[in-house]
Amino acid sequence: MLPRRDFLKLSALASLGAFTGCATAPQSARIRPITHGPKFHWRGYYDKFLFSADDRFVLSNEVDFEGRSPTKADSIRVGMVDTQDNDRWIDLGGSNAWNWQQGCMLQWLPGSDRDVAWNDRADGQFVTRILDVKSGRTRTLPQPFYTFSPDGKTAFAPDFARLDVCRPGYGYATGAERDIWKLSPTPDDIGIWRMDVATGQQRLLFSLAEAAKIPFTGPANVAFKPGAIHWFNHLLCNTDGTRLFFLHRWRNPGDKAAFRTRALTIDVNGGKVHVMDPNGGTSHFVWRDPQHIFAWAWHPSHGERFYVYKDLSDEVTVVGKDAMPNNGHNTYLPNTNNEWVLNDTYPQGPEKLQRPYLYHIPTNRRIEVGAFPTVAAINGKEWRCDTHPSASRSGRQFCFDSAHAGGRQVYLADIAGLLG
Repeated sequence: MLPRRDFLKLSALASLGAFTGCATAPQSARIRPITHGPKFHWRGYYDKFLFSADDRFVLSNEVDFEGRSPTKADSIRVGMVDTQDNDRWIDLGGSNAWNWQQGCMLQWLPGSDRDVAWNDRADGQFVTRILDVKSGRTRTLPQPFYTFSPDGKTAFAPDFARLDVCRPGYGYATGAERDIWKLSPTPDDIGIWRMDVATGQQRLLFSLAEAAKIPFTGPANVAFKPGAIHWFNHLLCNTDGTRLFFLHRWRNPGDKAAFRTRALTIDVNGGKVHVMDPNGGTSHFVWRDPQHIFAWAWHPSHGERFYVYKDLSDEVTVVGKDAMPNNGHNTYLPNTNNEWVLNDTYPQGPEKLQRPYLYHIPTNRRIEVGAFPTVAAINGKEWRCDTHPSASRSGRQFCFDSAHAGGRQVYLADIAGLLG
């Protein structure tokens, strides 16, 4: 860890935009750490509810090591930070099913101002824990989750054990060897599961075997071949709870690329499957509304850029072509009529700086909020610390992770002064 005086200096410079290299970097973006060592802290994923309904509490994971893959014996604590009481840590429980990129999927249950959900392990099986933070009542569901419907009544999940082998950093350890070629290529009993949050009843919504049967219509050089290993990742329900977006990924024998991708959507009850992007490079995304998806992808019109896709059609529109030319973790700021985008970058330049920023679509204006050096020992690895910015419910703040002070901690940025 850096000496505290250096940490405070670094944090202050970052909050003033001194690392941004951008003359328009605002001085009103106040940034402060809300977690502290000696233990390390990071949150759930960027597209989850991490702020409580009143913006007071921010969810976080806590762990006492960095720099290696978690084993099935490693556990973390989950808690929330009271940002109105000296950033007091409130312990909520623990998890034995987690990874470095998405933690244990810790989040506030959509539609509730009191329930917090996360994934765990019980009797050798992955499960969902739901805690009522006001009453202390906890219940356990028999299946883990990746995403919920907007009303919090339905959960969807891929196979986290398969993910741990196919995409380390996104699945949960089982102790199995990470040899992708020992997996069944396209099983018919593995895929996306749908679970009723009230009853725990579950069913397989869409299998890998079904996905592999959908003809590939993208560039021939990224098409899946015989013997390819397939998996699903990155699920997200649309804003009215009717459609589910997910990534179908595969690795071909002999392919130097780690994986190829196509983006699909499906009705939440199954059926009406649509290949939204067959071109091989879809990455981070968010639903703008029930019909439109805002995603980083490769498209023949402008190459690698952010695009808005219209579901169940071939409509594609580039967004921020010159202002947002790099992949990042993109969401829309709440309460801004989808005019403001919250985003970040992976490490860039000789200093390997990660840059959370805002982008105003109507005026094509990008505002750098800060820039934070990465830690060489974890940069680019499974246990890297991406900033993953997540907006508050009001859209006036966001939280993010950074390891710039010597180990990953959670930071809070006040951006109310930037949105006039």
